[in-house]
Amino acid sequence: MSGEYKNNHYTPIWYQKRFLPDPSSEHELYYLSLKPPQFIDGKGKTHIGNAVRKLGFKHCFAEEDLYTTNFYGVELKTIEQLFFGKIDARGKAAVEWCASFSHPWDGSNCINDLLLYMSTQKLRTPKGLAWLRDQASKLGRQDKNSILALMTSLRQLYGSIWMECVWLIADASKSDTKFIVSDHPVTIYNRRCGPRSQWCREYNDPDIRLHASHTLFPLSLDKILILTNLSWVRNPYQNELEMRPNPIFFRGAIMKITDIQTLRYLSEEEYVKLILSSKVAHTDTLQRRKRIGCIRRDMFQNQTGITTVTVIY
Repeated sequence: MSGEYKNNHYTPIWYQKRFLPDPSSEHELYYLSLKPPQFIDGKGKTHIGNAVRKLGFKHCFAEEDLYTTNFYGVELKTIEQLFFGKIDARGKAAVEWCASFSHPWDGSNCINDLLLYMSTQKLRTPKGLAWLRDQASKLGRQDKNSILALMTSLRQLYGSIWMECVWLIADASKSDTKFIVSDHPVTIYNRRCGPRSQWCREYNDPDIRLHASHTLFPLSLDKILILTNLSWVRNPYQNELEMRPNPIFFRGAIMKITDIQTLRYLSEEEYVKLILSSKVAHTDTLQRRKRIGCIRRDMFQNQTGITTVTVIY
């Protein structure tokens, strides 16, 4: 029992499996490390390890005791077992609901479960925990227990802002290349915030409340959820770095499910722009670890002919 709930996945296995054509028969993905490990041989020469490896889900996007707390020498795994257990169980169903959403609406509703999962997913990664450590330090606390406690208390941090966004479920089924999974799946993109801007240094993301901030969340090989602030949809020529109206977290919010946009099929070029935006958000050398996974090795290759990133909404 001591080894149970010890290998903590910050990108759940069930989510990784959504990026397989046939999860029942395939059990591995190609994983690209943007910061490959280095090793020294017997002659003292430094070598860089393989950047791309094909590995099973158990060994990827996971760390031992990432969510284990310690009270007076007693290790507790309740966050992994109970907190994430419930959120992941409901999140799994909610992600499937979103990926298969279509009009006319059938009356089902998993919005709250989806937003809770996405918000928690953004906080639970090594990058998210590093951001939480910075927030905890402002309160005079930097110990692991305090950081994890802050994570649980902020689990619904982004829900209200996202609920009021314009929702688009884009489809890449007509594109030969498919979506990828990363170690920080909930990506924030703002065209004014390059990898080395003050908003993106180290473990930071652009604030989701900025007018031009888009939230990108791949749902599967073919589907991606794109959330765009309504203020930007109404006026995409305003200052990208100013706050949207009513930028307050932790408040009530409403949305009209029948306004969710579907049937937006991405061309190969549009798909590449979205993938490039994900790569841009994960390439700053000052950020911590960066890994992405996909079903085919060639999907990691840099695309040519793309000079700018445009988020479709």
